[in-house]
Amino acid sequence: MKIFIDGKFFSERDAKVSVFDHGLLYGDGVFEGIRAYNGRVFKLQEHIERLYCSAKAILLDIPMTPAQMMKATVETCRVNKLRDCYIRLIVTRGVGTLGLNPRTCKKPSIIIIAGKIQLYPKEYYQRGLDLVTVPTTRNLHNSVNPAIKSLNYLNNILAKIEANNAGVEEAIMLNAEGFVAECTGDNLFIIKRGVLYTPPLSAGALYGITRQTVIELAEALGIKVAEPNLTRYDLFNADECFITGTAAEVVPVVKIDGRVIGNGQPGAITRQLEVNYHTLTKHTGESIFPA
Repeated sequence: MKIFIDGKFFSERDAKVSVFDHGLLYGDGVFEGIRAYNGRVFKLQEHIERLYCSAKAILLDIPMTPAQMMKATVETCRVNKLRDCYIRLIVTRGVGTLGLNPRTCKKPSIIIIAGKIQLYPKEYYQRGLDLVTVPTTRNLHNSVNPAIKSLNYLNNILAKIEANNAGVEEAIMLNAEGFVAECTGDNLFIIKRGVLYTPPLSAGALYGITRQTVIELAEALGIKVAEPNLTRYDLFNADECFITGTAAEVVPVVKIDGRVIGNGQPGAITRQLEVNYHTLTKHTGESIFPA
């Protein structure tokens, strides 16, 4: 595997960052997770736009233009001869002192890794996930805004630990007001009487690329989509439930906090959206190996 670091490619063994990089010392930086399917990078422009929005929010000046970043991302896949892969794009604050002050970091560092990922075993897509609600609250908007995909993911990691302790794969996080925000790494949807519901971004949900894609796919099927504040009660009484994410794609949910969702099987609308999403990923995106 060849890894892109600041304009050059290195082998896995030689791909290194300084122990004084503030991305390592303080989680000071931003990242994106991107997928490539069938020789095309899916929703690349949208991911790059979100990366730069995250960077702007933390006053991190990325030393590449969005067009250059897109080109480097595609080139990383090409160099590794990957047609189907997961891409991790990282921008750190760069090397600085042991102090917090980001002004000591003279140049941000850019890292692009392209490899394989399997977030959930195949059987979970077939039979559905069990979820639990966890005590860890989603970040407040006036602390580390949930819209920022920062390198400091400790909030999500703590919730993931609670999911692990409960013996399930994923956790539901509530915001400070008790409304549903999202899962530790995925957005959440429910279906009730044929209407698709998902928490609003204002509740602490990430501006999910897959989330928006699924909303568009649902609207194309004539399914009404709404984004109200949701409570655990709403989730328990849903007809269907599923989660979405770049790595996860679309995964059915069949139980939440011990309550069976619908008939306990992945629902028909969930399955249709899953099929339509996979169809879309195979035929759209930035070509890795142009003709």
